Amino acid sequence: MLARKEVWKTWRFELKYRLSLQQYYCFRNALLPYMEKDPFTKPTGSYLVRSLYFDTYDYQAYHEKINGDYGRIKIRVRAYTDSPAGDPPVRVELKTRWGSAMEKYSCFTSSSLLQQFLHTSHWPEDENNPVLIEFARLYHLRTLRPQLLVQYQREGFKARDGSNLRITFDRHICSAKAATLFPQHSFLRPQQPHEVILEIKCQNDHPRWLTQLVKQHGLKLQANSKYARGIEIARPDVVTPMWSQGYYDHKTALSAAAGKHHPHSYSNFGS
Repeated sequence: MLARKEVWKTWRFELKYRLSLQQYYCFRNALLPYMEKDPFTKPTGSYLVRSLYFDTYDYQAYHEKINGDYGRIKIRVRAYTDSPAGDPPVRVELKTRWGSAMEKYSCFTSSSLLQQFLHTSHWPEDENNPVLIEFARLYHLRTLRPQLLVQYQREGFKARDGSNLRITFDRHICSAKAATLFPQHSFLRPQQPHEVILEIKCQNDHPRWLTQLVKQHGLKLQANSKYARGIEIARPDVVTPMWSQGYYDHKTALSAAAGKHHPHSYSNFGS
């Protein structure tokens, strides 16, 4: 059983790429001598991720993402199933990003307690988990509400040498407007049906073999926010006029340039 009182803190770099199916198969196969499936993998070879994102009524978090604001905060809850049966564990996450670097605090609660919070706007009176307390504080301070449900299949890998390197491939990404993590009726619409999202997650200096593989396969760093893309689909009326492929790639270039001033720059990863 997962401990509700435990808090997880994560600091790392996250580098994202959009791959065609052919690139995915080629790059994935090239990784296998160095990486192995992570412990969350199901017999099918992947596992489901379902996230509910919170934002203000005027979508402040969305606009902060589009503007590339440093220090922006992402607030979401996440489950690894699409059914509330059995009161599954739910991960509550507070994530702050500076370019390609991010810091995340998270903890687990239950689906039923999350649903109670969404109805009452409060956790139980005896709740003292600092992540849940901060979640509630931001929820009230910013007048946050659940805005978007995002679901996808994730294929995760960990390093065979025991380092903290993780690599994930996300497929079948879909999203919908939603007010809860498990709505009775939701029309999930595909975001990128012919693409696979690659994420490289590392805390320390990147291994040389990975840099070489990225270059050999011609991969280019590209911003990819599942939340922002979901809002574009679900609420085109709030989309920034500059929201386009060209603008998105321009923001990626600016983010990569800013990363050069960070003590650990990863701009050579296909920038």
